[in-house]
Amino acid sequence: MTETVNSPRREMLSQLSLALPILGGQLAQTGNGVVDTMMAGRVSEHDLAAVAMGASFWVPFYLFMTGVLMSATPLISRHLGRGSWERVNPLAQQSLWLALLLGCVGAVLLRQLEPVVVAMDVEPALRPLVQGYLEGLSWGIPGAALFLSMRSYTEAMAHTRPVLIISILGLLINIPINYILIYGKFGMPAMGGVGCGWASGITFWLMALMMFGYIRLHRAYARARLSLRQPQLSPALLGRMLKLGLPIGLAIFFESSIFAVIALLIGHLGAVVVAGHQVALNVSSLLFIVPLSLGIAVTVRVSHARGRGDGSGINLAVRTGYLLAIGSGCLTASLLLLTRGLIPPLYTDNPEVRQLATGLLLFAGLYQISDALQIIAAGALRGFEDTARPMLYTLFSYWGIGLPTGIVLAQTDWLGTPMGPAGFWIGLLVGLTCSAVLLGIRLHRRRQQELVLLATGNA
Repeated sequence: MTETVNSPRREMLSQLSLALPILGGQLAQTGNGVVDTMMAGRVSEHDLAAVAMGASFWVPFYLFMTGVLMSATPLISRHLGRGSWERVNPLAQQSLWLALLLGCVGAVLLRQLEPVVVAMDVEPALRPLVQGYLEGLSWGIPGAALFLSMRSYTEAMAHTRPVLIISILGLLINIPINYILIYGKFGMPAMGGVGCGWASGITFWLMALMMFGYIRLHRAYARARLSLRQPQLSPALLGRMLKLGLPIGLAIFFESSIFAVIALLIGHLGAVVVAGHQVALNVSSLLFIVPLSLGIAVTVRVSHARGRGDGSGINLAVRTGYLLAIGSGCLTASLLLLTRGLIPPLYTDNPEVRQLATGLLLFAGLYQISDALQIIAAGALRGFEDTARPMLYTLFSYWGIGLPTGIVLAQTDWLGTPMGPAGFWIGLLVGLTCSAVLLGIRLHRRRQQELVLLATGNA
């Protein structure tokens, strides 16, 4: 039988061909955090805890920037679906200006967090290490933002290979720079965990430069190449990107900041507890990028189908995304539950940290399917350029349901003996499940509205 254009098999292959290079690139980028954690953990528990606390501040902002700059992907993809190649470069340029603004703001903010560190009652011995780590990393935040902008552009072009290549190169570069700065090689002072921040800052800029060079030279971008020969600053386009991107960034921030707040809430319990939480969080972050990559692919596919005015293509993209979410969620949950006792020894020799991390990884395994479903739903909604209502749903789910549930279970005796860090992770499971349900309902309604508009010729 001849395969139709909108066949399920072809759609699944299209989504996987987009998602797998993104996944590889995301793994390499997240691998930088894993490498930082492992290398700092070999110095001391205090250095590991300092990197963990520093990440609790900068990672949520980095993910916020990722979400805001992700707004370029559905906008560019929809124009490509229509064949409007001339509209791509102006949109890509606005994304770069927006990235530069966000990066500069982030660099300043990360250097002004000393009062917050003190107010959160972080262990005094950790404070100078946390501040030194953040100062070094802050210099690279503008470079990270520019890389994220160009990543959204190339993903919208359905050319995801450079994300993989450059992210792997970034990881390979970060390891020796870490080694030199952490342990004081080649005449450099031994900076311990603080050196991880400086190494990451340098790596961010190198990745941005490599991405720009790739885009300038590769023929895949010939029809709609990002070019600054005629700089354009359009307040209208910037406003449109912010209207679409701010809710995406805030939604991602609401989820990621939950982990950061938990780390800060348990900070007074000492370095061992913070380190155990960080090990579990590192592993969970690695698994998170599997559905995140699939969600980006769904955004591109839905946007392209909308640009073509293809209702059956929209339906197929959404259904395929959900099938891949369920499959990936079951796979990552099974792997984590089966191997959770083998993972913490890779990070630390401390038996107390290992024991705590092993227990927390159980809860991380349990929420994999819920997390995958809510990420795919959010990705499809981005393809519909529907971001404001999903942001409110995630805010309610994470902060209105998940965090209060975690606080009750972890720090009060209302439902029995306080559970400590495990209670917070159970709260995460509840919040992510709530988000998956609400976003799924929203996606169903938004998809039906789009099909009606296409049927009546008003899309």
